[in-house]
Amino acid sequence: MQGIPPFFDRYRGVFVKKLIILSACLLCAACSQDEESTRSPIEKPQVAPEVAVVESTDEKGQQHDKQVLVDRFADIQVLSYEVPGFDELSLREKKLTYFLSQAALSGRDMIYDQNYEHNLRIRRLLSAIVGSYSGDRSSAAYVSLLEYAKRVWFANGIHHHYSSDKMLPGFTPEDLAQMAELSDPSLLPLDEGQSLEDLLTLLREPVFSAVTAAKKVNLDPDVDQLMASATNYYRDVTADEATAFYAAKLDEDPERPVSWGLNSQLVKADGELRERTWKVGGMYSPAIEKVVYWLGRAATVAENELQKDWIEKLITYYESGDLKDYDAYNIAWVADTDSRVDTINGFTEVYGDPLGYRGAWESVVSIRDLEATRRISTIGSQAQWFEENSPIMDEHKKKDVVGISAKVITVVMEGGDAAPSTPIGVNLPNANWIRKEHGSKSVTLGNIMESYEIASAASGLSDEFSYSEEQKQRHAKYGALESLLHVDMHEVIGHASGQINPGIGTPKETLKSYASTLEEARSDLVALYFIMDPKLIELGLMPSLDVGKTSYDGYIRNGLQLQLRRIEPGNDIEQAHMRNRQLIAAWAYEKGQQGNVIEKIVENGKTYFVVNDYEALRVLFGELLREIQRIKSEGDYQAASALVENYGVRVDQDMHREVLERVAPLNIAAYSGFIQPRLVPVEENGEIIDVKIEYSDDFTAQMLEYEKNYSFLPNSN
Repeated sequence: MQGIPPFFDRYRGVFVKKLIILSACLLCAACSQDEESTRSPIEKPQVAPEVAVVESTDEKGQQHDKQVLVDRFADIQVLSYEVPGFDELSLREKKLTYFLSQAALSGRDMIYDQNYEHNLRIRRLLSAIVGSYSGDRSSAAYVSLLEYAKRVWFANGIHHHYSSDKMLPGFTPEDLAQMAELSDPSLLPLDEGQSLEDLLTLLREPVFSAVTAAKKVNLDPDVDQLMASATNYYRDVTADEATAFYAAKLDEDPERPVSWGLNSQLVKADGELRERTWKVGGMYSPAIEKVVYWLGRAATVAENELQKDWIEKLITYYESGDLKDYDAYNIAWVADTDSRVDTINGFTEVYGDPLGYRGAWESVVSIRDLEATRRISTIGSQAQWFEENSPIMDEHKKKDVVGISAKVITVVMEGGDAAPSTPIGVNLPNANWIRKEHGSKSVTLGNIMESYEIASAASGLSDEFSYSEEQKQRHAKYGALESLLHVDMHEVIGHASGQINPGIGTPKETLKSYASTLEEARSDLVALYFIMDPKLIELGLMPSLDVGKTSYDGYIRNGLQLQLRRIEPGNDIEQAHMRNRQLIAAWAYEKGQQGNVIEKIVENGKTYFVVNDYEALRVLFGELLREIQRIKSEGDYQAASALVENYGVRVDQDMHREVLERVAPLNIAAYSGFIQPRLVPVEENGEIIDVKIEYSDDFTAQMLEYEKNYSFLPNSN
């Protein structure tokens, strides 16, 4: 495509091909909430659902159609992704990806239990009914249950994966009892001596009550955030008690603090606080033992000694539960920059903990996209330049940016908190001292972003909120490229930038519940500041500053308007990334009003936010980046609270109503996630001689398969 850097031709090719839409309502197949009770019943589709298909050209020049959308329910669309390059892997690499993928699937139960104590029972009850119900599957009750089951599978529990609000079913307790009675009793999650009636009584409030476990994560500063959250990271522990418990922990080396609480549940027993560690022989042992088994198999076919070393160190950590072993694993993992196959596996992101201590279990298995990696590697190789030219205070800049390994990966399998809803970019490890001393790995999930682009290309959402034809045309030309560059810079030079002042605690200690929001805002601002820098043109990463203008247009639209479609009327914003985006957009709009940097225009009852001065907006982004880095570096909790609460939390209710009204005719799913491929070993005389990859097109069938093959934990843990 003329005007696009050469490296992007192959990667972008699938985005810019003509979309062939098989149905006019392709991405909008679900009924509105008022119509749910009259939806056509779905048991198990005899034909594939209407799907998005893209006409694309593969690396050999062959034309083929690619299916993307495989299911649609509630506010969710389930997409598929392909794994280009898998067939070209060596047998050793294929076996490695297979073993690591089995490890990724084996930890599935853990994220359900982490999210809420009754999730495993509820999931197993729903799966038993969906898999074996002998009654009328066209009844309104069963159709409602099937949709609820899909929502629970997608969210890894009964709380919405993004808003964290409890999802209430459209069937009654009596409906549930009737359907359970007509299902295979051997599949029901009954404890020893427990009757079906006992089970249903136990689950009645967790499933049907709007007030019981109403929110998975409650970040309201006016409540006890632990007692008001349904997350299963704590049991009978107040926020003050947990904070005091970890404040009393002493690090042998304060410059290299341990990630206290990352891999345990904190409980109160007989008035005393204690940790239940997630390890072999500890909490979650049956699942972790399976993960360790498959990691052990993976170590036998490692590509090199460095890779074998970090896999074995990961096993050691799972066996000991010692967080120093976790640090040793991370240091070894960061050092391996040459392996083609890689994985993230462990208790990682802390967004699900109101206090930011405990890590949700997740896994991503991938292979390196060698060609697309050239783009992100260019950014990583210039990390020192970006740090030196950042608008933050000099004392907050790293003097020597070390070891940023940047690559584009092709996802092979995702599990735990990374599926079905997935990140599009990752920067790990999270420990600031390891990043400073040993570096980090930054990855963009290339084939995941590709599928997202295909699914969203025909939605019309951007056009609806773009004011001018110039904006629309610029987005059509550069939207995919700016998205890639933003993610690359967010992960590579965003999270890896800046430093905390000596003697200041970690952000989870100093900024508490605001740490995640401000870290995401800080990384977004790094990307926003530099995407309007001519340096990117000099590096051959983009053809002109029009790419940066496209990024600014889209970010302001999303932060002030588009993302509101994901919020229930009357609610505030809870999710860290959404808070971050509104914070940045609202702050920039307010601070730029005197110079009319961003103009609010209302025409024909529709509101538009138009950037009039891109250079001035870049200056504002730089000022906010400087302040947020100061807050992090100095541990300024009061400033953090004021910034997030004043700009990132409250929703403009009039704007919210307008956005919902304008989006409704487009009938777009607010959220997307992915069905996983299936890796199938081919054996001969007990030896694996090949691994084939198959692509699933039935979300329900995959969830039932996982229930059968990867359910290792007891109902209660």
